[in-house]
Amino acid sequence: MDPSSEIVYDMPGFIRIHKSGRVERLQGTETVPPSPSGDPANGVASKDVVLDPAANVSARLYLPAAAAAEPGKKFPVVVYFHGGAFVVHTSASPIYHKYAASLAAAAPAVVVSVDYRLAPEHPLPAAYDDAFAALQAIVAACRPDGAEPWLAAHGDASRVVLAGGSAGANMAHNTAIRLRKEGIEGYGDKVSGVALLHPYFWGTEPVGDESPDAAFFFPGDMERVWDVACGGEFGRDHPYINPAASPQELRQLGSGRVLVTTAGLCWFVERARAYAKGMKACGWAGELEFYETRGKKHTYFQFRPDCDDAAKELAVVADFVRRCLVCFVWFIR
Repeated sequence: MDPSSEIVYDMPGFIRIHKSGRVERLQGTETVPPSPSGDPANGVASKDVVLDPAANVSARLYLPAAAAAEPGKKFPVVVYFHGGAFVVHTSASPIYHKYAASLAAAAPAVVVSVDYRLAPEHPLPAAYDDAFAALQAIVAACRPDGAEPWLAAHGDASRVVLAGGSAGANMAHNTAIRLRKEGIEGYGDKVSGVALLHPYFWGTEPVGDESPDAAFFFPGDMERVWDVACGGEFGRDHPYINPAASPQELRQLGSGRVLVTTAGLCWFVERARAYAKGMKACGWAGELEFYETRGKKHTYFQFRPDCDDAAKELAVVADFVRRCLVCFVWFIR
């Protein structure tokens, strides 16, 4: 056997990594095109754009049908990060395209579904860097003279919500942490809201009723997935993956409102519960909402979007977006 063909990591049905560096993605490679003229199902128009040419960060934008009816109206902006354990999927994946369009229609809001570099070719913090660069570009594009016409005409930078599912929720959290630390010149250090949908967090010690032997697809896999995502650079108790390990950072989350959703059979349900409790206990001066769906698995709402529970969870997220408080934005003055 050719030594270069040796497999160093194999998650069945997910990803396979060879010693040579070749990566086989066994899911998340299917894509669907945008709908510039509007999706017949909900009237949401979508297109692919480059947000930051220098950083090579792109996204798929979604504009609700209400924007055509009211050309001058401004809408909340949802900056959405797709899931896939940092290693698979894109914003054009069918499940994420459908969810982003559905959220744009339900809120209604301008949704920006960000593409970011994937591991193992680009280990973390590459995805986090792309997420922050995307946020910077998005709030700048919401100016009246912004470079992206849909955002310039309809994006309200004073109502920005960071959102994502699974690994995307992890990214939304870490982007809000970085925002508070660094801020964005001419914008500030807070967004209106952060929506963490079935967030991907982990740690060395089990929490609640969590069993390490039940983690992810098979025992020990959670640790391997994280090692692949970060190239072995960050341990399981690094704040990137275990926010509870750094309550002083939780206190500095760059938002005054947070929504956490999870499901009773989600791999990370105990982590979501612990995150919500930790936010309330750490001294963070904000409002937290927690929503749990019984009897459902991790991110079921993306794989079964037409079921009743998925519709209810989408309504919860859309309502959260609508109710997020307006943040003061300096460059609007």
